[in-house]
Amino acid sequence: MTELAGYLRSDGRKGIRNTVAVAYLVECAHHVAREIALPWRENDVHVIGFPGCYPNAYAEKMMERLCTHPNVGAVLMVSLGCESFNKYALERVVAASGRPVKTIIIQGTGGTRASIKEGRAWVETQRAVLDRQETVPMAVSELIIGTVCGGSDGTSGITGNPAAGRAFDQLITEGAACIFEETGELIGCEHIMAARAITPELGRILEQSVAKAARYYATLGYGSFAAGNAEGGLSTIEEKSMGAYAKSGASAISGLLKPGDIPPRGGLYLLDVVPDGEVRFGFPNINDNAEIAELIACGAHCVLFVTGRGSVVGSAISPVVKICANPETYRRMQDDMDVDAGRILEGRAGLDQIGTEIRDLVVSLGQGARTKSEELGHQEFILTYKSFEPLGPSCLPAG
Repeated sequence: MTELAGYLRSDGRKGIRNTVAVAYLVECAHHVAREIALPWRENDVHVIGFPGCYPNAYAEKMMERLCTHPNVGAVLMVSLGCESFNKYALERVVAASGRPVKTIIIQGTGGTRASIKEGRAWVETQRAVLDRQETVPMAVSELIIGTVCGGSDGTSGITGNPAAGRAFDQLITEGAACIFEETGELIGCEHIMAARAITPELGRILEQSVAKAARYYATLGYGSFAAGNAEGGLSTIEEKSMGAYAKSGASAISGLLKPGDIPPRGGLYLLDVVPDGEVRFGFPNINDNAEIAELIACGAHCVLFVTGRGSVVGSAISPVVKICANPETYRRMQDDMDVDAGRILEGRAGLDQIGTEIRDLVVSLGQGARTKSEELGHQEFILTYKSFEPLGPSCLPAG
C-alpha cells in the first residue's frame, strides 16, 4: 500500500502542504497582503483573496473552503475595514476548524506600514510553528485531485487529456476522489457522459448542467473557445469538448458538485462551474486560474493541468501538475512542464504509461516532491462574483 505523509487537521482531513494563507478581503487590502507574504515567497506563505467591495454568497463560501483547506495550516486575514465582506464570520469559521487565525484591519492598525509590520510578525510566528509540525501516514484514498485544461491545441485531446483520464482511473481504483469540470467545454458530449452516471437521475442532471452552460454562453454571445485554440488546430467547441471530456477517464460518475462542495467519498465527480439563474456577472470563468481555485475549494490537494499551447500558471494553496500534450511545446517550455505527454504522439510512450507517470507524480507530491510551478514560485489566484443554488439530493446519490 502506497503511503503518503500528511498534515492532520482537526476535522480528520490531511493536507500535503502546510501553508500559511494571507487572505485579503477587498482589493484595497491586496497590496498589504502581498507585502506581508513577500519575505516567505519560497516558504509556503500564499496570498489569496476576494477583490469585490460588495457581498456575494459564492465568494464567502469559496473563501471559507479555501481558508479551511487541508493544505492550509494558518490564516491571516487582511481587511481594509469598510468593505462588505463578513470578516467576522470567516474568522469564526477558520477558528472553529482549529487553525490559528488573525485579522488585521488596516484602517484600525494605522495604515500600510503598520499593517505590514504586524502581519509579518504574526506570519513569522505561525510559520515557525507549522515548520515543527510532524506528519502522519496518509493513504492515496484520502486524496482529492482536480483536472483542468488550458491553452489547448489539436494535440490536447489525443495525448494529454486522455492520459490525465487514465491517471484518474488508476487513482479512483485506489479510492481517491477525482473532479473534472468545464461544463461549457463538454457541449456535444453530454449524452455519453450521462450514460456513465451511477443513477439515471444523476445522468439527467449532468445533461442539464451542460445545457445550462450552452444557454449561458449563447446569451453572452461567445463560447469557451479562445483564438489560441483555433491557432492550435481546433475547429469547433464540439471538437474541443471531445478533448476536454477525455480528461474524465472511463470510471462511473458518482456525482455533480458546485464550487466549494467537497466530495463525500472516493469516485469521479463533475464540477459545474457555470452560475445558476440569469446571466449576471459575465463569463463563468475569465481565465484558467478561476477554475483551479474552484477545484481547490472542493478540497483538491493538487490539480492536473493539461496544455498543448503552453500555459505556465500554478496556484496558491494546492500544487498544479503541468501535463504538456504537444511534444514541440514541451521541448520549448520544459522548465515549466512536469509531464511530456507528447511522447504519445511521437510513438515514444503509450497512454497507460503516461497515465501511470501522472499517477505516480501525484503520489510523490504527498511524499515531499514539488511541481515545476511550485519551484518557479507560481501562486496565481483569482476570485470573482458568481451565484449558485444549493445541490439537490440527486446530485450526490449514495455510492
